[in-house]
Amino acid sequence: MTEAEGRDWQRLDAWLWCARVAKTRAACTRLVEAGAVRLNRQPAEKAHARLRPGDVLTLALGDAERGAIRVWRVLALAGRRGPAAEARLLYEELPG
Repeated sequence: MTEAEGRDWQRLDAWLWCARVAKTRAACTRLVEAGAVRLNRQPAEKAHARLRPGDVLTLALGDAERGAIRVWRVLALAGRRGPAAEARLLYEELPG
């Protein structure tokens, strides 16, 4: 049994990495620490915040000029970092 099995939550940075928000988990951690992620409308201050299915993420991606705001509802926790098609099943895009 892996560490993540049997839990109803996953670390925010690990989930972001599995959802292919950034190429490395360290980059996902920096994204959270830079204040670019909100969890259920609250600033996510720690990369180890607990993420559960049903949570809503607001992501500020890109630079200031070409940045995009994405709002996602978490549908599932990630078992692994798979291909993009598999990662897309972890969330649904909500209207911003």
